[in-house]
Amino acid sequence: MTIGVVDYGVGNLFSIYNALERIGAGPKIATEPEELAGFDGIVVPGVGSFGRCMRQLSRFEPALREALEEGRPILGICVGMQVLFERSEESPEEGLGWIDGEVVRLPASVLVPQMGWNTLSIKREVEILDGISDDDFFYFVHSYHCVPGDGRVVAATCDYGQKIAAAISVESLFAVQFHPEKSGEKGLSILRNFGRLARC
Repeated sequence: MTIGVVDYGVGNLFSIYNALERIGAGPKIATEPEELAGFDGIVVPGVGSFGRCMRQLSRFEPALREALEEGRPILGICVGMQVLFERSEESPEEGLGWIDGEVVRLPASVLVPQMGWNTLSIKREVEILDGISDDDFFYFVHSYHCVPGDGRVVAATCDYGQKIAAAISVESLFAVQFHPEKSGEKGLSILRNFGRLARC
């Protein structure tokens, strides 16, 4: 098994690479789109603005779409989750559009960004969340959140002034708004689950 981490210039590669290595997932950094063809699973990290991420990620889009169509698991993290949607209030660039919906700013009633630990509310049983319960804490850093057109894609939410989509699952496509690589043992459990899916 080999998990590819997409290096498109805007991700926190060091942390996610180390976390994947720690669980024995055989991570490799992919700096070119053609490298994605050789991976059993692909992680799309993301740090910074939606627009910058999309501008940098665009050259990987055909290879990522091919992996998705082949049913290879893909995991988006933080802004790597947001770019899966159609658009964002943060930037004029279009997202990948793999999930219907948009990305909007957190409500004015809360401190922005959400930075720190929060619990999840599990909405449905999905493999990426095996072993995770409502009492488990995960680390969030974000100013915008995803609003799917179809709420059935949401696997877990968190409460931050309102219900926020914290995890989504659509067939072989998974994404989390929090950072599993910075969320201790429970975060590693999610990465282990993803690694197990990549072996299927």
